[in-house]
Amino acid sequence: MKLFTILASVLALIAVAMGAPNPVPEPQGGGGGGGGGNTICFGTRFLEYGPENCVTWMKFAELENLLGDTERSRGIYELAIQQPRLDMPELLWKAYIDFEVSQGESELARQLYERLLERTQHVKVWISYAKFELSTENPETEDADKEMSLDLARRVYERANDTLRQMGDKESRVLLLEAWRDFEKVSGTPQSLEKVIEKMPRRVKKRQKIVSENGVEEGWEEVFDYLFPEDEMTRPNLKLLAAAKMWKQAKLSETTEEPSNKDN
Repeated sequence: MKLFTILASVLALIAVAMGAPNPVPEPQGGGGGGGGGNTICFGTRFLEYGPENCVTWMKFAELENLLGDTERSRGIYELAIQQPRLDMPELLWKAYIDFEVSQGESELARQLYERLLERTQHVKVWISYAKFELSTENPETEDADKEMSLDLARRVYERANDTLRQMGDKESRVLLLEAWRDFEKVSGTPQSLEKVIEKMPRRVKKRQKIVSENGVEEGWEEVFDYLFPEDEMTRPNLKLLAAAKMWKQAKLSETTEEPSNKDN
């Protein structure tokens, strides 16, 4: 009974902070009956008032979990992440993933990461995913299982690097490679660490034009850029392809020209 009262008070404070009227009912005489039904009702009313409030969803799901209804808690999380607008979606997704991990459902947590990556390619999600795969390693398991956890984490880093490379997000790619390097320092081998170090970029200073919103040049500024070895290796091939294309176009133009008339 005390637990229900505390949780109801927490939900009531959240509602007031959101601007909703205090939904706590007046005490009824007799003192009979449990408080669980009222608490669930409070949570439902808060969510109807502000479905974008992630904290309310999380507290409601935590309450169901405390009451021992795991499936209902999971259902609340599922309903929450499907809302069109959320004020702090990153916290909600993390809470859902942590919930599945706490239930020992590593595969469901892995599926949540994959679903989240369909919505965002943020570098923090990739790094968290890799750390999750590493955390599934159990010190008491066989060496083969430990190697599998390391391999799964490494695959996430590789996927993330390829994705961010295609997106051209250099800043995020640097953060990812630094996290990958730290992972290999602790859990990898000298060979695997060297492979990541070879991917690390050089930081260079460049000058670029300052152009106003009206398209007027306003001088130059110095900026920093990152040059990745993987990108540098592909540039010669691109130049060769461009040269081959120009040569082919030149040949085609020659064949389409009409031959000049010869003197008799």
